[in-house]
Amino acid sequence: MPSNLFAATSLRQLAEMANSIVHDNALAQDASSLSDEVEAALHQHAIAATPEGTIWAYEVDGFGGAVLMDDANVPSLLALPYLNSSPDVALYARTRAFVWSERNPWFFRGAAGEGIGGPHEGAGMIWPMSQTMFALTSSSTGQIREAVQTLKAGSAGTGFIHESYFKDDPKRFTRAWFAWANTLFGELIARLAEQRPEMLKG
Repeated sequence: MPSNLFAATSLRQLAEMANSIVHDNALAQDASSLSDEVEAALHQHAIAATPEGTIWAYEVDGFGGAVLMDDANVPSLLALPYLNSSPDVALYARTRAFVWSERNPWFFRGAAGEGIGGPHEGAGMIWPMSQTMFALTSSSTGQIREAVQTLKAGSAGTGFIHESYFKDDPKRFTRAWFAWANTLFGELIARLAEQRPEMLKG
């Protein structure tokens, strides 16, 4: 579902570019119509009921079945505001609370921190990318500060953000160099330097 929500956003952006840059009204209309069709299908089939209220499902099978989880990769449910793909603020807030909790089968909490992992590296492995995205999609100074501190600790003194690390020991990590995670972390630091420079002091 995250990829489809992102696709709907990208199609709207394509429609804007088709209109303003290449002045192709037919292409703009096609892109806009397809975006509307994808969004309508998502709202019809991809919203799941939970005891805490409705949330976005991660996957659906078209026959009423749904997988309720999130994965650390982007697009993800956690990353929807980052991708400009979360128009329903309340629905996203409930989804965010779900995915950043142990109700999400790929959320892990341990002595070395907490965050979302995924099937790629398996149980107990936190992806720092999810911690960076948690900060990028938060307006809470406390949450952002805690995420930055956790990311720093999770680097295990190497100076780099890794693909994943074991929830109880950041020295048990995968991929000593992972450009995607480091670039995303760099974006977070650049954004904080511009918008909240006081958080980077000390």
